[in-house]
Amino acid sequence: MSTAQKAPVNRTSALDVLVQRGKITAEQATTIAQTALAKQLSPVAELVTSQTITARELAKTLSSALAYPLLDLNAIAINQLPRDPVFAAFQQKFQVLVLARRSNRLLVASADPANREAEAAILQVTKLAVEWVVVEYDKLPQPSPNEARMAGDIISAQLAEPDQERPDADTYTFDFESVVADHDALAAEQGQAEIDNAPVVRFLQSMLDRALNEGASDVHFEPYEANYRVRLRIDGELHEVASPPTFIKDQLSSRIKVLARLDISEKRVPQDGRMKLKMQQGRVIDFRVSTLPTLFGEKIVIRILDSKVAMLGIDALGYEPEERQRLMHAIGRPNGMILVTGPTGSGKTVSLYSCLNILNRDSVNIATAEDPSEINLPGVNQVNINEKTGLTFATALRAFLRQDPDIIMVGEIRDLETADIAIKAAQTGHLVLSTLHTNDAPATLNRLRNMGIAPFNIASSVILITAQRLARKLCSACKAPQSLPNAALLEAGFKSEDLDGSWKLYAPVGCPQCNNGYKGRLGIYQVMPITETMQRLILQDASQNDIAEQAQREGVRTMRQSGLLKVKAGLTSIEEILGATNA
Repeated sequence: MSTAQKAPVNRTSALDVLVQRGKITAEQATTIAQTALAKQLSPVAELVTSQTITARELAKTLSSALAYPLLDLNAIAINQLPRDPVFAAFQQKFQVLVLARRSNRLLVASADPANREAEAAILQVTKLAVEWVVVEYDKLPQPSPNEARMAGDIISAQLAEPDQERPDADTYTFDFESVVADHDALAAEQGQAEIDNAPVVRFLQSMLDRALNEGASDVHFEPYEANYRVRLRIDGELHEVASPPTFIKDQLSSRIKVLARLDISEKRVPQDGRMKLKMQQGRVIDFRVSTLPTLFGEKIVIRILDSKVAMLGIDALGYEPEERQRLMHAIGRPNGMILVTGPTGSGKTVSLYSCLNILNRDSVNIATAEDPSEINLPGVNQVNINEKTGLTFATALRAFLRQDPDIIMVGEIRDLETADIAIKAAQTGHLVLSTLHTNDAPATLNRLRNMGIAPFNIASSVILITAQRLARKLCSACKAPQSLPNAALLEAGFKSEDLDGSWKLYAPVGCPQCNNGYKGRLGIYQVMPITETMQRLILQDASQNDIAEQAQREGVRTMRQSGLLKVKAGLTSIEEILGATNA
């Protein structure tokens, strides 16, 4: 047997974790341990340099398995970390970074938190327990061979004299928060250039850049007792993308509040604000900020408001040709009310602004009242509702009617007073667009009646109702044909004549270009014009079912039927449509 084969293999728990998680095989782990021993490298170093696993995937796996927080070293100003010869020796010998002290514990960043030798050495030399943070191996400063040897000598000397007098506790008393300094302090003392380089500033910038690059609609910053996480809502679903240390939560919260012009000192009540930032390629993006006090700090949600979505046009929203024709006919009328309905996050605002963008020209006066305005549209007079100061939807609408308007958009009809004024505006020569929260178009008429609007006023003002949902689009790069029994397709809502074999059913697969088989979203619509027959039913106080049946007779599809058209076109999966239209 060769010498290499006889050498004892120091299988670290990091390798065991990877085997248990299915990232490598047991045979690979043994080979890596032997090779690392022969090269005098750590197993983690050999894993990454041999490209067995990426540094990012390794860090995420160890963080998840060992329950240690994951930290992006790009968010840390390493040159501002505590300077100490012993700490430098730890860094060179074990490739770790001492970040901060918490009481009798040291916060230490490592790509291999299972390294018991490093933990024992740090404990013996500093008399402080180690609290690990996982980082990516390729982002750690790499020592030269000489530096590593010198570091080994320093550590060996320290360990050889375990009873020697150690530095005072104050020597190790420093605060990582000084590395992520407050925005105002930096502004006063060091200027804007250093603000832009502050770690928390760079971390926030990286999260917002990533959100834009991945097409996210919201960024969630969530503090918990033992961890802090950042999630992005992409195609309607939340995905965790970062887990920074919990001690940065206050600095991150303060930074966001400064940008959004919120009260930094107020942490007991929710706050709402906005900020405008210059992002990649010079793009200027608006963000809506909402803070919420929780048990372990302020949760912050940032909504990305990209005005470009309103410029995409009606065609890009996914209306079927006949649905688009009905909508275009309605917005071309000089007066009446158009209602867009659906749950929160169903794209109602984008649909309204797409209509406003078509109507927006020099010859008309357009005014909008929203809580708050989400999309900036030049040429439109936009008002933010502020109920604390008495600027309600009803107050804004009354003011609009004295401003010689042609078109009015009300962000949401919430009460009888607002509904009453909006309907009167529609009856007196104005085109009014607004939203309601209902499941489908026929239910909207019932909702107005339940609010106290007389059937005559509804029949004489409402000209079209469109209900909508957003469904995830299948990834065109990896979607795969799917076969289901005809009975299942009929139960889903397909008709017998649809099952003629002229189209294919597709299912999500998943690839590097998408999120679990989906990429992007598309709209599903039920566009219901209020015809003369429908008006008569409204005046007769007909039930929701009666109105729905009449809509079907007039060729108005249900939400499920509209969704199944997208399935037949191969744009989405049947599972996605069943979930989106399960009303």
